[in-house]
Amino acid sequence: MPVEYPLPSADPASLGFAATTLQHLDRLIRQHIEEGRYPGAQIALARHGKLALFRSYGNGKTEPRNVPVGDDTLFLLFSQTKVLTSCAVWTLIEEGKLSFMDRIADHLPEFAQRSKGEITLHQVMTHQGGFPSGDVTKATWTDHARMRAEVCDFSLDWTPGTRLQYHPRAAHLTQAMVIEAVTGQDYREVIREKVLAPLGLAKDIFVGVPPGEQERCADTDAPEPRDNSAEFKAAGMPSGGGYATARGMAAFYQMLLGRGRLGDVRLLSPRLVSYVSRSHTGERGDDAMGGIPMHRGLGPHIRGDSDRIRGLGTIGAPETFGHGGAGTSYSWADPTSDVSFTYITNFMSPDPWHSARLDRVANLVHAAID
Repeated sequence: MPVEYPLPSADPASLGFAATTLQHLDRLIRQHIEEGRYPGAQIALARHGKLALFRSYGNGKTEPRNVPVGDDTLFLLFSQTKVLTSCAVWTLIEEGKLSFMDRIADHLPEFAQRSKGEITLHQVMTHQGGFPSGDVTKATWTDHARMRAEVCDFSLDWTPGTRLQYHPRAAHLTQAMVIEAVTGQDYREVIREKVLAPLGLAKDIFVGVPPGEQERCADTDAPEPRDNSAEFKAAGMPSGGGYATARGMAAFYQMLLGRGRLGDVRLLSPRLVSYVSRSHTGERGDDAMGGIPMHRGLGPHIRGDSDRIRGLGTIGAPETFGHGGAGTSYSWADPTSDVSFTYITNFMSPDPWHSARLDRVANLVHAAID
C-alpha cells in the first residue's frame, strides 16, 4: 500500500500567512541561488495540520549534468537527523522500556569502562555526557556490533554533567546503540517502524536510504569534498545521515505541535512532548557554540529569551524549538502560532554567512505569521 503524505494542502492566506512577506522569502532564496551560494533548496511551511507552502529551487545534482530539484528530492539532513533518532528513544520511553534517568550502562554494560558508568541518558541527550569528541570508524556503517564496541570505548573529555558542549556525533551514536540494545533491532528500522511509518512519512524521511530510493537524493556540496556515495546514504548515521524532503520535516514538527498527534495518529503523549521540547539547560552557554545558551531539550533546542540564538530566528517566540543541519538547513516549530517550517539546501556554507542567512530566512517566516 502506498504511503500517503499526511498533511492536506491549503492556501497560505487561509492559514494566516502574509503573502508579501512570503514573496520576500521566495525572492531571497532565488537570489542566493543566482549568486551561487547553493545549487538547490526546498522550503515547506505548515500550520494547523495543513501544508501551506512547499517549493523546490535550483539543482539537486550538478555533475555530470544539472538535475533540477523536484518535490520528491531528498536532501541530506546533517544534524537535523538527531531529533529523529531521539524521537525513537521517546517512543521507547512511552513503552516503558527506557527512562531518561537510566544510566547508559544499564543497557550497554560495557559502556561503563573508562569511567562512564554513571552517565545517564538525560545527560547524553542534553549534550552533558562528557565525551563530545567521540566518533566511530567507517567500518561500523555496515557492522553495528563493531559500532557498539567503538561507542562503548569512548573516552571522557571532561567530567559528565559539569559542562554543556555539543556532542556532534557521540551523543546520538550512543542513543542508537541503546535503541538496538533495548529492541534487538537495527536503530534505522526502529526509527522507520516506530516514528516515520506510523506518521505517513516513510517516503519523505529516511534514516538509511535504500538503494531503490537513492536516485532521489540531492548531491551535497561543500568547500571540502563531501561523501555522496551509496554507502553513506545507506548507512543512515544517527547523528547526521538522514535524508528528507522539506515537507516531510515540516509534517514531523506538526506532529510535535500537535502534542504527539498528527491527524488520526497519536505517536506520543502530550506530557512527553512538553518535557522533551522545554529547556533542560537554562542559560548555560554551550562551549561548542561560542558560549551561546542553546537551551537544550531532549532532541531539539529552544529559542528562549537570549539575544544570541542559532537558526530559530531572532524575532521568534521564546517557545520556538527545532534543530539545524551543519551549514545547510533548519527545521523549527512555534507552539504559540502552530507553525512549522523547514528550509534545506545542498551546499554546506561556512559561517558567518550561514548563520546570518538562517536568521533572515527564519525571521521572514515569523514575520509572515498573522
